[in-house]
Amino acid sequence: MPHTAFIRHAEVFLVSLLSLWLLTSFSHAEMYVAGMAGYTAPNDLTNVKGTGAASVLSLSDLELQSSVAYGGKVGYFLPSARWFGVETEVYNTTPHVKQQAVTVSGFGLSVPATITGFHLRVLTWGINAVVRYPGKIVQPYAGVGLGMFFAKATFQGQSDSDTAPGLNALAGLRVFATDHLAIFAEYKYNRATFNLPNAIGIEADYSANIFMGGLSYHF
Repeated sequence: MPHTAFIRHAEVFLVSLLSLWLLTSFSHAEMYVAGMAGYTAPNDLTNVKGTGAASVLSLSDLELQSSVAYGGKVGYFLPSARWFGVETEVYNTTPHVKQQAVTVSGFGLSVPATITGFHLRVLTWGINAVVRYPGKIVQPYAGVGLGMFFAKATFQGQSDSDTAPGLNALAGLRVFATDHLAIFAEYKYNRATFNLPNAIGIEADYSANIFMGGLSYHF
């Protein structure tokens, strides 16, 4: 997906945030905005297959590098059911593929090989249903939703992009420092399948464990 497509998706996200703001402005729901940062501990890419003429080949799992993660979210809890809410979030991470030894299989044979690493960026846009314990100070919570994963892989000046739906799940703990300001720690789990047919030439299953901390302001 070219860079302009990333911009279009960002514009859609901003419009969604504005729509959510307008909807909640006319209710008595508890709205919140949050910023967050942390790190990604990705799992290996699995079910790695070639694309195009190489679709008859498969590779052993590919190890990914840990990376920084950062983003933000906005959401609200319903006035009639303070334990239930919805939120939308966006966050970015770069779990690059390391140079590594692999096994290539096909035509009944398996041979060792070495692949050159490549850069991988994953931008996630999630829409989640969230449940919480609505305590005045301490609020454990959990959520699950649809993630849209915008992957961009770069190798030797060439790039591949893919947009894939997948799983976005989370669990966390929020502690209020004041009536409106809270700190939180959160674990996320992502899963999707990426198809990168041009510069990279593979299709693979992606999953990651993401650990975030941040601040939220509740209106």
